[in-house]
Amino acid sequence: MNIGKTSRESGVSAKMIRYYEQIGLIPAADRRPSGYRDYSDDDVHMLRFIRRARDLGFSVAEIGDLLSLWRNESRQSAEVKQMAQGHINGLQKKITDLKEMLHSLTMLVNACHGDHRPHCPILQSLETGKADEDRSIRPRRGAVARL
Repeated sequence: MNIGKTSRESGVSAKMIRYYEQIGLIPAADRRPSGYRDYSDDDVHMLRFIRRARDLGFSVAEIGDLLSLWRNESRQSAEVKQMAQGHINGLQKKITDLKEMLHSLTMLVNACHGDHRPHCPILQSLETGKADEDRSIRPRRGAVARL
């Protein structure tokens, strides 16, 4: 099938299919006499696997490893579980980092009067590299910081 139909059936854009071929994540498609790529049902199946892995946030390199494990019938599920657990740990770290950023920015926004005055704790924090750990940055009276 051509790249357009393959794209529709797999949920992966034609541009990404070409990219995955270029970097060797998937094998190069067969070519028709006209020069157009010709994909099989197995190619669509592999692209769906890749799309689902991308939807879960795995990197291209990790997907390459997952594909190798998927193709290896003598694999041990412990390897797959270890990879997935490592990915979970990375996601949890990102969530923690995002919560810290949200807290810092919320404190800064609450400390800013947002009126005609030129003093702005947000800009001050960006300039000095300090966020909510700076004792001079406190929520203005009546502001409620929520997380």
